[in-house]
Amino acid sequence: MKLLFGKIIVYGVLIFLALEIIVRVFHLYDEYPQFIINDRNVKTYAPDQSGYTVTGNRRMNFAQYHINKSGFNSYREFTPSKNKTDIAIIGDSFIEGLHQNYYNSIGKKIEKKLNNGTAVFEYGHSGYDFADQLYLISAYKEKFDLTDYIIIYLKFENDLQRDFYEPDQYWVDSQYFTTSKIKNKIKLLTYIDNIGFMDKLRDFRTKIFVYGKSNVSSNETRRKNEEELRNSKYLENFKKLIKIYGFDKNKTAILLDSRNTSISFLKYCDAMHYKYIDFGKGFENSKKPTTLIYDMHWNNYGREIIASAITNYIIEKEN
Repeated sequence: MKLLFGKIIVYGVLIFLALEIIVRVFHLYDEYPQFIINDRNVKTYAPDQSGYTVTGNRRMNFAQYHINKSGFNSYREFTPSKNKTDIAIIGDSFIEGLHQNYYNSIGKKIEKKLNNGTAVFEYGHSGYDFADQLYLISAYKEKFDLTDYIIIYLKFENDLQRDFYEPDQYWVDSQYFTTSKIKNKIKLLTYIDNIGFMDKLRDFRTKIFVYGKSNVSSNETRRKNEEELRNSKYLENFKKLIKIYGFDKNKTAILLDSRNTSISFLKYCDAMHYKYIDFGKGFENSKKPTTLIYDMHWNNYGREIIASAITNYIIEKEN
């Protein structure tokens, strides 16, 4: 029996080492960039990093990223000036574009479409909401004062859940947890986490945690989640954030999908003359898929539609 257990342990270690080597040799693991809260209290990435993001169990998506000196994934540094037309696009992971090579980003596509020397700066970071975005503009006022157009990507369904800005310190600290350090050292663990294996364990843990809890507040929870109340709350958060940080109507436009945006919110924007760029119809009329197979991030074709929508808006404003 002892011999059997000994063999199981030895073979287990050998299989583990073999899989670790395979994952490393074929680069099946994700290299997520290190993130920080910088000296302006902005949540971003540590500057001057390069690496590759990998998605899928067969490297279904393999993309190179480059974090510039400002801490954002970009093919250029952010140097706006009065001598040229500058566009800033602000948003979450959809604008950040870690799912696509940094040199084929939305900003690059816009520059190619305009073909007039316009520079596009992409301030995209995973998890950014409207509070993050407006605070960013405020924190880098000297740069945005020189920027001719500011495009803010807003997902109404989850970007207006708070009416204040506070950087997520726990989010930064989490990368230094023991479990995170182990996962970063052992690439096989990174791989199995990326393909969703760990999600099953997390879901199981959650079910155990909530099992047997009282259901007394379920009616209240359902009431709070009603669409009308949610929309009203989000609109109020939108108003409050603008009151705190301001909103330059002359140079700023909101990039959104009207299919997932409250009608009352759109009517309010119209009444206040807040400009918005709606890419919803472009996606709806597309005969090709606009998102990746394994998640809802835009694929290259979807990014072309986004770039065209922004380009058309800029051309219209210039004429």
